[in-house]
Amino acid sequence: MSDLDALTSSAYSQALEVIASVEPRIADATRKELADQRGSLKLIASENYASPAVLLTMGTWFSDKYAEGTVGHRFYAGCQNVDTVETLAAEHARELFGAEYAYAQPHSGIDANLVAFWSILAHRVEGPWLEKAEKKNVNELTDADWESLRKELGNQRLLGMSLDAGGHLTHGFRPNISGKMFHQQQYGTDPETGLLDYDVVRAKAKEFKPLILVAGYSAYPRRVNFAKMREIADEVGATLMVDMAHFAGLVAGKVFTGDEDPVPHAHVVTTTTHKSLRGPRGGMVLATEEYAPSVDRGCPMVLGGPLSHVMAAKAVALAEARQPAFRTYAQQVADNAQSLAEGFKSRGAKLVTDGTDNHLVLLDVSSFGLTGRQAESALLDAGVVTNRNSVPSDPNGAWYTSGVRLGTPALTTRGFGHDEFDNVAELIVHVLQNTQPGTTKAGAPSKASYVLADGVADKVKDSSAEMLDKHPLYPGLDLA
Repeated sequence: MSDLDALTSSAYSQALEVIASVEPRIADATRKELADQRGSLKLIASENYASPAVLLTMGTWFSDKYAEGTVGHRFYAGCQNVDTVETLAAEHARELFGAEYAYAQPHSGIDANLVAFWSILAHRVEGPWLEKAEKKNVNELTDADWESLRKELGNQRLLGMSLDAGGHLTHGFRPNISGKMFHQQQYGTDPETGLLDYDVVRAKAKEFKPLILVAGYSAYPRRVNFAKMREIADEVGATLMVDMAHFAGLVAGKVFTGDEDPVPHAHVVTTTTHKSLRGPRGGMVLATEEYAPSVDRGCPMVLGGPLSHVMAAKAVALAEARQPAFRTYAQQVADNAQSLAEGFKSRGAKLVTDGTDNHLVLLDVSSFGLTGRQAESALLDAGVVTNRNSVPSDPNGAWYTSGVRLGTPALTTRGFGHDEFDNVAELIVHVLQNTQPGTTKAGAPSKASYVLADGVADKVKDSSAEMLDKHPLYPGLDLA
């Protein structure tokens, strides 16, 4: 054990002792969570493993500090150290992504998107409206003025990728707040190939004329040409907003460059800091200087007080991502996704878009006679952690689904490579081939219940354990 491993192990052991002195059940659950993560194949595309340094950074007294506002302009006194933390987080983000401006306060990806939406509305709608009305700010508005401005703000148009095509809830899905804030329409993918058709997106944008064109995805297994998306946005006078929450690590690691890097092409870019970036759970907004003043008012416009301890952890994670080793990691994430996809295809499984060129694979489990929910549950029984996901034009809807989404970032962090991911594909296919749909109590076909053949779960767990033991999670961390 190295000196650093010994320090890490000691730090966590002592921390859990302190926690156990107050609520031992929380300490026990924490130990069990580590054991569960160590003993399972984690393939959820939106999850990863943060470094001990990132995790430890979140457990400090920065958690105790209120700091509404932004650097040098706080609504509370005594924020000089928070200013240092936020400045460093933004500095690392700008340098890592080549962005003109970075805002590190959002608590999550959804928060980052809300900041982006309202910043664009403030810049594109509120600002010109106030100027036309010869008002300096909203505090000068009469009730009649305010009603008029509210109508302007609440009747803007947003065009985003549909949920079943691989978009996110926050890209205009009607049950989500984004679908309620905007007059929204959505673009999909080609019904035959599952791929984006930029000519169709262009035609829809010209017809709809949105204020905001949203690009990016949560379950689209291909790269996007953001230069083309910017051309479309410019043609209709829209702001291009890109949600890169899922693939930010591939951008940071220079796997996506040129037209596939959203930062040089978008007006506003949002991301999470976990997922493929391997940081703490949180969000971030990158923007051009034009939009920076509006984004900088994210708190208190949309956000509550910034989580200073999480911003500190973001700074640490972003500093890690600026190291050469992260580029190697990011490329391996993409290579491993290719290996996983080829592993499925060689065994006759059906993939949405027939493959991948990013970090995720979308497996259509209808060919196994299963719903996504049945497949997800059967795989979990066998120690394979995934999440069900819609496929294009999904007949089972967003709850039961017909697909399972699988990502490579987490197991790549553990050191898995081509051979392991080919084996993972084999294990998953084995589980699904040996799972049958169940029935309801009335004897009707069920979309939720399932029957996994005897012995399959144990066999898969044994095979997984051999791989997992070769690539331990947080090696050297002993909490016994």
